[in-house]
Amino acid sequence: MGKRITSTTEKIMSRKSTDYFIIHCTATKPSMDIGFEEINRWHRERGFLSCGYHFIIRRNGVIEDGRTTDAVGAHCRGKNHNSIGIAMVGGVTQEDHTKAEDNFEPAQWESLKKLCDELHETYPEAQVKGHYHFSDKFCPSFDVDDWAKADLLWVEGDLVPGDPGYTE
Repeated sequence: MGKRITSTTEKIMSRKSTDYFIIHCTATKPSMDIGFEEINRWHRERGFLSCGYHFIIRRNGVIEDGRTTDAVGAHCRGKNHNSIGIAMVGGVTQEDHTKAEDNFEPAQWESLKKLCDELHETYPEAQVKGHYHFSDKFCPSFDVDDWAKADLLWVEGDLVPGDPGYTE
């Protein structure tokens, strides 16, 4: 996993609870290696105070901080007050920016797992969800439930063949 980069943002209203880690994609082509700087600019152009995500995972796996983890996000309507937003860079095809594609790099998956595990230590009751759980968008371009069950040991349902209770 790459190094972790932090940024400073102005203080935004504090969140009172953390019930979800909501995974997003940036809906950018795999050739676009963007990060906090670009997303912050895009979100400000849309009228946000700053980047709406709390974390951005670049194509090389580097985790960049967006908003502080205690700040209300601007990433999922109706859930900003009780969630942490994590954006993985990529998520659409090179040819068509409207077509979802799971094109994330191995370093991004490793960083996503590490970040979720770290956040779970601080917020043990929070659930991992995809943006699509709360929106009609197929964001982040992969099945978050399947990923979480397979990769996060603290998420129930990660049975594999041979485990007691496993059924096909």
